Amino acid sequence: MKNIKYILFAFLIITGCSDDDDQTLPSVSAQYQNLHAPQAGGQGQPISGPFTKFDFASGEVTNDDNDWDIAFRGTSILVNGGSATGLAEEPARSGQGAAAIADGTFASVVSTGALTFSQDSASGPAIIPGSGNGWYNYAGAPTYLISPIPGKILVIRTRDGALAKLEILSYYKDAPSMPNAFSDQSQYYTFNYLYNPNKNSSSLE
Repeated sequence: MKNIKYILFAFLIITGCSDDDDQTLPSVSAQYQNLHAPQAGGQGQPISGPFTKFDFASGEVTNDDNDWDIAFRGTSILVNGGSATGLAEEPARSGQGAAAIADGTFASVVSTGALTFSQDSASGPAIIPGSGNGWYNYAGAPTYLISPIPGKILVIRTRDGALAKLEILSYYKDAPSMPNAFSDQSQYYTFNYLYNPNKNSSSLE
């Protein structure tokens, strides 16, 4: 029996095969509800407070300093890649994360294609903040609503080189169909996402 194992091991080496050959892993699609991303300040006051970090591999919020892919605070979203943007209390980056924004529906964005990824830097977050610039519009008076921009899909390169896409559905708790900025709690993200764990893949299916 021992000789058979040695012969098999030698065969695998000669043929270039191993028990650890990469296999294509299935993508994971899910919806995350009510990710709370509070901030202090605003309305002309300095903004502060810790970011809420999210890990696509586990599909959960995390407090880990390294194992996170994106981080939320108020309307700001950071990636675990690049360098500090200058925001107060932003998490340190330890990965190769980056982001791009694709035009289309969640179902129609199926590949990174010709997307250009950016990382956070001193010039600002990769997902550009501000109304009409990245993922949301701010209506101002009289509704003061923050609404996801239809047809904007966030594409994320995770900290370890995998891929995810993200469609933000709501910024209000329990994702009301007709939110009211005066009565519905804000800074609660509900989003659809797809996570492709296969590193160096371009697929978003």
